[in-house]
Amino acid sequence: MHKTRPRIVDLSETEPNRKRGGDLRTMLTPVTVGSTSGFMGLAIMQPGERISEHYHPYSEEFVFLVKGHLEVDLDGETFPLRVDQGLMIPIDMRHRFRNVGDEEARMVFHLGPLAPKPSLGHVDTEAVAEGQDHKPYPLVQEEAARPERQGAPS
Repeated sequence: MHKTRPRIVDLSETEPNRKRGGDLRTMLTPVTVGSTSGFMGLAIMQPGERISEHYHPYSEEFVFLVKGHLEVDLDGETFPLRVDQGLMIPIDMRHRFRNVGDEEARMVFHLGPLAPKPSLGHVDTEAVAEGQDHKPYPLVQEEAARPERQGAPS
């Protein structure tokens, strides 16, 4: 029987990902720590930066703002997000984040459950801004991590 062991991951061990805007760092994932129910990371956004609109057909997303001032659009409706506030974004809800403050913002995020394969976990609903990094997304899970969810869009 395989037993997953605890592992601490330092932010400096993670690669910046600017594909959708901001600096997204996936930290605790099936690939990095052997998690089985989801993954966690940190979004770092400079003043004026945003994370482009997208949704997750298999996962709820939990966010917690630890620094800065953000606005979040949820299915087209805008809400402020302040330090020490958490937000749960339901499966299939379109969302985007904007740093509307004058300082760096830092937001912890967790998604779960995992999609059946990485390519199904995230759906972009708007183009990535000009000049943004177009490197591939970091691998957060292996293919066929869990069975498909009934009724999810394909």
